[in-house]
Parts: sequence; C-alpha cells; structure tokens
Amino acid sequence: MGNQTAGHEGNNQEADIGAVIRNGKEVLFQAFNWESHKHDWWRNLEKKVPDMAKSGFTSAWLPPPSNSFASEGYLPQNLYSLNSAYGSEYLLKALLHKMKQHRVRAMADIVINHRVGTTRGHGGMYNRYDGIPLSWDERAVTSCTGGLGNQSTGDNFHGVPNIDHSQHFVRKDITAWLQWLRYTIGFEDFRFDFARGYSAKYVKEYIEGAKPKFAVGEYWDSCNYNGSYLEYNQDNHRQRIINWIDGTGQLSAAFDFTTKGILQEAVKGQLWRLRDSQGKAPGVIGWWPSRAVTFLDNHDTGSTQAHWPFPSHHIMEGYAYILTHPGIPTVFYDHFYDWGDSIHDQIVKLVDVRKRQGIHSRTPIRILEAQPNLYSAMVGEKVCMKMGDGSWCPAGKEWSLAATGHRYAVWQK
Repeated sequence: MGNQTAGHEGNNQEADIGAVIRNGKEVLFQAFNWESHKHDWWRNLEKKVPDMAKSGFTSAWLPPPSNSFASEGYLPQNLYSLNSAYGSEYLLKALLHKMKQHRVRAMADIVINHRVGTTRGHGGMYNRYDGIPLSWDERAVTSCTGGLGNQSTGDNFHGVPNIDHSQHFVRKDITAWLQWLRYTIGFEDFRFDFARGYSAKYVKEYIEGAKPKFAVGEYWDSCNYNGSYLEYNQDNHRQRIINWIDGTGQLSAAFDFTTKGILQEAVKGQLWRLRDSQGKAPGVIGWWPSRAVTFLDNHDTGSTQAHWPFPSHHIMEGYAYILTHPGIPTVFYDHFYDWGDSIHDQIVKLVDVRKRQGIHSRTPIRILEAQPNLYSAMVGEKVCMKMGDGSWCPAGKEWSLAATGHRYAVWQK
C-alpha cells in the first residue's frame, strides 16, 4: 500500500488538472497500431522510449492495458487484470518506469463504454460479471443492450453489453479503477475511447475523481458529406466536438476529427479548404485550439483497418501542417517507425522547430494563401510555412529555411 499513499500525497501537489492544457506545449505520440498485440509490445516499446523522449514527445498513448476478449484490447472484461496480448503486468510496469525516467507521460486507453460479461443473466445474455473484480449484475448494463439498467446516455456500441454510467455504483467502481491506474500503476494521462457512447458529464466526474494530468476523448462522428464530396463548411461537425468538450467541464481535450477530414481532402489539390469563411483554420483548432488534439491517422483510420486513411503520398504535408499549427499535435506510430528513416527524421525536425520557436496550442496564425495548390501561413511571429506545388516564400532576409520536403517548406526567424 506504500505506493498508493505516496501517489495520493503527490496528487495533492498535482491536483491542478488544467496545468498541462494551459501550458499548451504538448506533442503526443500514438505508440501502437492495430497489429501491435502480435509483437511483444511492451518490450518493443521499452526499447524505443529514449528515442521518443529525444524526439520531443511529452506523452505516449498506449493501447488498452486490461485483459480483453479481443487481443487489441477494445473488448475488456477483467479491468483489474493487466496481463494482456501486449504483454504481462510486469513488462507494462517496466515500460512505465522507463517512460517516467525519460519524462514521457504514459497515456492509458480507457475503454469504459462497454464490457464483456462472464456469465449469462437476464434474457440469457452475457450481462453479468461474476467471478472477477467489479462483479456487477445486470443493472450495470443499459436496457438497450440487454441489461436491467437505464437507457444509454449516448450511442450504442453494438454486439456487447454497454455500461450504464447513470448507476452510482458503476461510477464509484470506475473512478476507483481509474485512481488505481493513475496512482498505483503509474499512468498519468487518459484517452477516453468511444466517447459518443455515454454522457460527457461522466467523463468530467471521472477526470475530477482520478485527476489525470491530461485527458483526451475520442468523439468521432462523420463529417458533413454530399455523397462522397466533403462539404466546405464543417461548422456543425466541429460544434458537436466542442459541445462534448464543454460537457466535460472543459477538463478534457478532444481529437480534432474535423481537421483530419478537411486536411486529407485539402492535400489532394484543394488547399482552399484550409481557410474557413471567417479566415480561420477550419477544424476545431480554428475555434478552440487549446482543446483540439490534431492527428493524421490512428489505429482505426489507418493501420491495417484503414477505415478513413490519410493519403499516403501526402503524409509529410499533413505533418508540416499539424506540427506548425495551433492545437495539440499527435504523431502516429506507423508513420514514425515503419515508414522509413527519412519520414522519422523530417517529423523530428518539425517537432524541433515547434519547440524551439515556442509554438503552443494557442499560438495565433495568419493564413496568407489558400488556393487549390498553395497554402501558406504565418504562425506566431517567428514561423512561416507553405504546402502544395505553388511557389511562395516569406519576404525579408531575416527568414531562413528550417525544414523542407515533398510539397512543404517551413521558415523561421
């Protein structure tokens, strides 16, 4: 128990859960893909921690740590068992220890929308959790997914029992589990999976209860399309994400799916999309950059699932955009470690420019050009960047080229 006490004492000094968001200097790393469970993952990552730290990442998002019905971790059953397809609890703790030594925070993937039952109950469905910690009965499962709880407060995740967060005993148990992950195991940040599945007010309660240093939610719904054509105006889409952030009491950030959707169309010769009708960035970063976590791909959109992939020939243009712009940028494991040394080194160079020039989540931008084949912007006072085939460079001898690659360039003062 010594560990836990020390954790909670430390917690009193670190109770300011908004400090990381206010600081705004995060650069996140998604440290897995859809196939990672096949590759002795905790051991594999431990070897890469020094490089992650040297590359400038402040937090690394790890796959779900709990025992799961599916190897990828997204069908959890016994939440307190940290022996998973990614490796043993012992190896996970070794990885977290190494990350702490190198000052890279570990982000836990929190899957609490649904949970696979152990035994059949009401209606002959697997909606009881007998014989394992958090041994809930059917009241813990929403009535819309075969339980005896209340209606869901969000969208259903089909095929498995969805957890009824409106039940006080459920929230009490989840909060205790999150505190255990935070103070006994050593995760410092949280990523909330399938955040559309339950009310944002519960995320607020869980963050207040466990006090992660940083939290981000996956509020993913479809952009506004006309057939297969992405509409220029995505204000409704980004407003839904912002409403979710508001619902968490502004304690959680959210992945900027709006920016992803627009950016991956823009790089195909439609760079005019990168300026909205008010002259701002068109994603969540244009309205609430301190809560917008930007990214190009993740384990769902890219990897072997490829549900909504970023065009592979334009990856570095995409990183030139998110790593120089406001918001909280995220780099995907595959791009960084599997797509060759050149891409790895170009990303590191862009992160370095961001850090050296003091770009943070709220740095103001002025969009100078947004034409089909040319986008350029001034970021703060010391960085300029351009994307696309069009020729452009900043006027004045004080500017020097800081990073360049296929269809992008970045200058600094």
